[in-house]
Amino acid sequence: MGKYSALQNDIFSVFNSPAWKAENVKTFPADFIAINAGNEYLRVNVIAGTIGINRRSVSGILIIDIFTPAGLGPKRANLIADKLDSYLENKSVSLSADATTQFGTSVLTPLGTDRDNPSLSRSSYEIPFNFFGVIK
Repeated sequence: MGKYSALQNDIFSVFNSPAWKAENVKTFPADFIAINAGNEYLRVNVIAGTIGINRRSVSGILIIDIFTPAGLGPKRANLIADKLDSYLENKSVSLSADATTQFGTSVLTPLGTDRDNPSLSRSSYEIPFNFFGVIK
């Protein structure tokens, strides 16, 4: 499996876990058209940036858009960001014996009312990652 596929599998394994599903926050990958997503959900975007320590490694940033009902203030987005931290911040994920994804420290940025759907408020949760693959 290539590094980008393995990286994506590692990251989405967090959101496919029974523990995350028990959080009851709908989570979709970027560019997925969700019919009836509701008034609270996450959109996950994996952005691989620079080459890591070898050709099977890559660094980048995970950007998660947090959508909550508009007009209710930042409390719910902050609670969701705290939940995300408990799964991601300074943690490692590995589905393969020859690769690991490590996360750094997150940043939450409130972005206000969503321009595409004014009934939603949007915040951006960003966390850097390093994916380390072993060359065989």
